[in-house]
Amino acid sequence: MENQKKSSSLKTVSTILVSIAFAALFMWFALKGLDFTNIKASLAKANYLWVFAAMIFGLLAYWFRAVRWNLLLEPMGYQISNSNSLWTISFGYLMNLTIPRSGELARSTALYGVEKVPVDKSFGTIILERVVDLFCMLGFLVLTIVFKEDAIVTFYQKSGIKINPTYIIGGIAVLVIGTFIFFKFKDKFTHLPLIGKVIEFVEGIFHGLTTIFKLKQKGKFIILSIAIWISYYLAAYLVCFALPETSSFTFADGFFLIVVGTLGMMVPASGGIGAFHLAMKLGISALFLSMGKDAKLGGEVGLSYAFISHTMQLVIMLVMGLISIPMLAKARNEAVKSKEISQ
Repeated sequence: MENQKKSSSLKTVSTILVSIAFAALFMWFALKGLDFTNIKASLAKANYLWVFAAMIFGLLAYWFRAVRWNLLLEPMGYQISNSNSLWTISFGYLMNLTIPRSGELARSTALYGVEKVPVDKSFGTIILERVVDLFCMLGFLVLTIVFKEDAIVTFYQKSGIKINPTYIIGGIAVLVIGTFIFFKFKDKFTHLPLIGKVIEFVEGIFHGLTTIFKLKQKGKFIILSIAIWISYYLAAYLVCFALPETSSFTFADGFFLIVVGTLGMMVPASGGIGAFHLAMKLGISALFLSMGKDAKLGGEVGLSYAFISHTMQLVIMLVMGLISIPMLAKARNEAVKSKEISQ
């Protein structure tokens, strides 16, 4: 048992160190070749009232996401409080700052602690959320291609990203075939102790994924999904007005920024640190090129924007996450007392 604990701790520390190394590497690439004096000067003259306005929409996105999650859990017979939903989401984002993508499981575990929703089922709804969010992001990508095609092409060329359709098609095929095999043969292995537990957990995830077909308030779910991404958009776009160099950016430029920023946050670095900065450096550099402006200046402006925008996101994650810890502890204690009284 003690060896298992040591092995688990070592794995956790190793994962955190790799994540930090990724963040440091991306940050080095982001800062490489730029004049940091210009970036500091740009940050010094920024109007941070716009950042405060952007932060309000960042916080609104948390609330909309909390209410939307409740709608996904409802078809499975779980009616949780919006406050518990909010604080478990906040706790999950806080965990993502330590180990990338660990927040999803931490969020499900925290919800079980206060609402007794099985981890596998809530985890399935979180995966479903990610699928819905992917489609919303693709909507912004379509808008970006329509209005900022030149910037997209320039960003693609500057980033060095090469998309191989074969890998995408292969991944989808493996997923489809794996799902078919699982449901075809799962009943033959359910009697085995360990494999049976795994099958039960995977079934719970699929149960969570299918809740979208059983939603009682489909219209509200769609409206909340749109509201989340409008909030993300405004949180990203309003920061542009904080810097003189980006204050003339149009709504279409905002579409481009949210797509590029989302791509940066998807990289497995702690809290998107470094990866987001590099993405915005390349992105705003591409925007400047498409406008006939100097690419290097665009890179410096992009980093200034990234430092402001990402720090704002980081503050929200830290503040909401740290508040969530005592709030969840209080909710757990209340749940225990309520159970004791009922018995």
